Amino acid sequence: MAYVRTVKTASGATAVQIVHSSRRGSRSIEHLGSAHDKAAIEALKAVAAQRILGDQGELDLGFGAAGVSGGPLPITSSKMAHLCEALSGVYRELGFARATGGDQVFEELVIARILEPTSKLDSLRVLAEAGLAPMSYPTLNRRLPMFAEPVWRQKLAAACAAYAGLDSATLVLYDVTTLYFETDKADGFREPGFSKERRLEPQITVGLLTDASGFPLMVEAFEGNKAETLTLMPTLRAFMTAHQLTNVTVVADAGMISADNKTAIEDAGLSFILGEKIPTVPYVISKWHNNNPGREIPDGLVLTQPWPATSKTRHRRNQVVYYQYKADRARRSLRGIDEQIAKAQKAVEGKIPVKRNRFVTLKGAAKSVNRDLETKARTLAGWKAYATNIDSPTVDFVIGTYHELWRIEKSFRMSKSDLAARPIFHRKEDSIRAHLAVVFAALAVTRIIEARTGWSIKKFVTTARRYRTITVQAGEHTITAADPIPDDLNEALRAIREPAH
Repeated sequence: MAYVRTVKTASGATAVQIVHSSRRGSRSIEHLGSAHDKAAIEALKAVAAQRILGDQGELDLGFGAAGVSGGPLPITSSKMAHLCEALSGVYRELGFARATGGDQVFEELVIARILEPTSKLDSLRVLAEAGLAPMSYPTLNRRLPMFAEPVWRQKLAAACAAYAGLDSATLVLYDVTTLYFETDKADGFREPGFSKERRLEPQITVGLLTDASGFPLMVEAFEGNKAETLTLMPTLRAFMTAHQLTNVTVVADAGMISADNKTAIEDAGLSFILGEKIPTVPYVISKWHNNNPGREIPDGLVLTQPWPATSKTRHRRNQVVYYQYKADRARRSLRGIDEQIAKAQKAVEGKIPVKRNRFVTLKGAAKSVNRDLETKARTLAGWKAYATNIDSPTVDFVIGTYHELWRIEKSFRMSKSDLAARPIFHRKEDSIRAHLAVVFAALAVTRIIEARTGWSIKKFVTTARRYRTITVQAGEHTITAADPIPDDLNEALRAIREPAH
């Protein structure tokens, strides 16, 4: 009669053995191996049970399903535990679970959006492959209208604002983008409009507000034909009202700002740091050239133009415009001017058709190169203007803060590429707004992970998803096993769980 026994070894491990007995009391012992943890010991016991059975016939008593019939042990579950737990942990740390009342459907949609951006229906497959128990598709469809409600997005924005630690005076970055649809039918929300991608299809305009680090604070969607300059103030007002902020400094590019916007910002008592267009040669630049004839402009030169409020402009605060010259920027601009002038000259000479060229002047049938415009363009090459109305500004703070706009541009790139923000699977406004709420929450989670790990979200997901945790049924025992985690991933996971303060 053979049986399985365990004994302690000198090293402290547990050895699993098969003892073969005979009628005269003699016995032989077959040593299968030793282990230090319970799961491995149970696995060795299962192997021993299979070894004892050997080629013997076996009554069908249900043991085959338990993995002791001689075949491989069945895996009862497999999960991307490290990856899913990291994403869920950051989601909850941001306060999204509390803000959404613990809505599991929304949380799983956010996780699926980060794991593999796809349609809402296909998200169920993504979640199942990750080892999660996804909701049913009818349940998902019932929940989407709730995610589209303004109050839902406001709760998400409030959670982000609380995490960012905003106070009464804060600095925010603002930018817009467009998301197009592969349809030719406009519906009042999806409308053709100005597109940086030069597309003619209906689109929507999306405004994003972030803190100085590029962490998302609010997202708003507008009709596709709404001018970018008309999206700034509605977003700012909604943000300030929601968070009881009284003194916000908004940083935006020249394309976001119109004269009416600047007036509205002033009327709201806000501060701004704005990139400005330079339509004519400013006095301070002309003065520098007059005082330095023939001299090369020093790289990094900054000229200051104060613009104090007067009795006629009491509606606004004192303002300052800084004009900065960069040699590299001038080199790129001059190269473009040279190319356009060359084309303009060929067009004037009739060698090529007259196309859109700002340096070609048409007067009836006469064509000429606009040399005055060329002179102005060459004079302004390399210069950029930065305007502000903050108190006691310094040039380093103003220009340095403005150049932080690359952070919000990065957030938009992440939204469009890593999170596939373009709502190509949606056509109804509610569904589109719900989709943007999911993307907004996913963007917040990914920005935290990237900041803590130093990895791109693509690298983190691609690396972590390979290491799964499985459960195996061995007889009456359930064994949990996991792939060993490499040191770099282990360090990344630790950074996510225990951020440095």
